[in-house]
Amino acid sequence: MQTRTLGSTGPAVSALGLGAMGMSGAYGEADRAESIATVHAALDAGVSLIDTGDFYAMGHNELLLAEALRGRDRDSYQLSVKFGMLRGPGNEFGGTDGRPEAVKNFLAYSLNRLGTDHIDIYRPARLDPAVPIEETVGAIKEMIDAGYVRHLGLSEVDAATIRRAHAVHPVADLQIEYSLISRAVEAEVLPTLRELGIGLTAYGVLGRGLISGHWSPGHTGGPGDGRAFSPRFASGNVEHNLALVEALRRVAETKGCTVAQLAIAWVAAQGEEIVPLIGARSRERLAEALPAIELELAADDFAEIEKAVPLGAARGDRYPAVFMSGLGVGN
Repeated sequence: MQTRTLGSTGPAVSALGLGAMGMSGAYGEADRAESIATVHAALDAGVSLIDTGDFYAMGHNELLLAEALRGRDRDSYQLSVKFGMLRGPGNEFGGTDGRPEAVKNFLAYSLNRLGTDHIDIYRPARLDPAVPIEETVGAIKEMIDAGYVRHLGLSEVDAATIRRAHAVHPVADLQIEYSLISRAVEAEVLPTLRELGIGLTAYGVLGRGLISGHWSPGHTGGPGDGRAFSPRFASGNVEHNLALVEALRRVAETKGCTVAQLAIAWVAAQGEEIVPLIGARSRERLAEALPAIELELAADDFAEIEKAVPLGAARGDRYPAVFMSGLGVGN
């Protein structure tokens, strides 16, 4: 497995990371044993960066990872953890909390659930509009100084917020959605990251499965699949978006790879500071994704990919309307 460094101050991590959210019901019921086997397979393949959030099924994901990582050398992997999203017992979202006292409270619970003495990269999942980012980052800096956190990360914030946070403590990376159908990061955020020497961990590189090459109209992950509320999967939009996937499939066929591999390789090729997160929850999907980092794309390939999926071609927002206002950039 190739490695990449997250910015000028961040850790060296595997060139592909594993996003664990789907293992805790975000896309319908997941097989616990298969999820754990997938984590093991990823580690065995050299994947070292594992991403989670303390609000993924209200701590379920952290407990799952604790079980999967038990017995592994703690220095052989890096844990990236998001915090601050409030949830209710009915699984409803209740806003964000970036207060310094909340930061330390969330961290204490995550350390316990994960069964570790430190988090490698700790980040607020969303900006709390009621708390200056300097206060939230200041609390994380205190935890870094105390040894509970190794690096500061951010998630889904704009360029101005990145600059304000970075002035308090060096930011290792920004986690944000980035894919062939979600490219808003390219306008201001990505140039800012490069200017400041900050890495990018890209989630949603397969559009939550939409551009994986495995989705079809009417498909569903079953009860609890959050994609049922996603505008890009809605009737009228999904058909248009899947037509883009078929155009991309024709490019993939000329490269002798799958649609998913081409989509992942495109993100990875946008810069050495970018690490795509693969949301695989089965060994089969993981095995398909891993070769993508070895796929080389030439100028002609980029041109053909752009023809298949032009900038801004996707139909529908990347989140339901209620969540779009909390994002630092749009689609």
